[in-house]
Amino acid sequence: MTAVLAALAGLPVLAGARRGADAGEAVELAAADAELADLDRLKARGLMDEASWSAARAEAGRRILAGQRRAAPVVARPLDRIWVLGGLAAAGALALGLYALLGSPGMPDQAYERRVDEWATRLDTLQAPQIAAVAARVVAERPDDHEALTMLGAARFEAGDPIGAVSAFRRALALQPDDARSWSRLGESLVRANGGAVDGDAEAAFRQALSRDPNQLGARYFLGEAALSRGDAAAAREMWLPLIAALDPRDPRRADLEARLPSGDAR
Repeated sequence: MTAVLAALAGLPVLAGARRGADAGEAVELAAADAELADLDRLKARGLMDEASWSAARAEAGRRILAGQRRAAPVVARPLDRIWVLGGLAAAGALALGLYALLGSPGMPDQAYERRVDEWATRLDTLQAPQIAAVAARVVAERPDDHEALTMLGAARFEAGDPIGAVSAFRRALALQPDDARSWSRLGESLVRANGGAVDGDAEAAFRQALSRDPNQLGARYFLGEAALSRGDAAAAREMWLPLIAALDPRDPRRADLEARLPSGDAR
């Protein structure tokens, strides 16, 4: 299959080499120069005055610029095709050599499911996309497992898939609507999916989280951001003052929140 694909990829290159290199389009400069030279000679002989000569040159220039361009003939030398064919062969040989040196030609195909089997045995060494794949399999086997759904949502969020995270957290909340943490994570996923903006759905999710657990500090932060974007200073203070109080005085996030409060004592 690799040889067939390489041959198919080489066909357009060989076809182009057979036609030759396109020299492009060019204006017939020789005829243009001759016409302008004739006008200069007529002026030099006194057969045209300055005004007539200037008008004639201007008209000739406009005609030349507006004239049709003629495609120059292509140029293909006999050795060009040999160089092209040799280059294709060398590229294919180099690719095969690198694969034999660095690859694993004798290794059997590793199906995706087999890789997920292997990942499931070493969760502590996996990246977020791999954890998401393992969690997705668990959810497929146990669709009513709330913990697996929340793990899937968190993994997808970390893997840069906020839409997938939203789906997982919604399914988890359908099983346990009172899970304040999942409401907050749902809101964060919606914010990321919306490019960082706290839209109506995200704000509703954060309010659901706070109604179940006032200590959901992440929800407080985003609700304060939403209030600031609306210019509602009182609501921003209501959200952020408990958050500021909960942060360590040495935490740089506390200083940032204090500086961003529109007015009032942040301590």
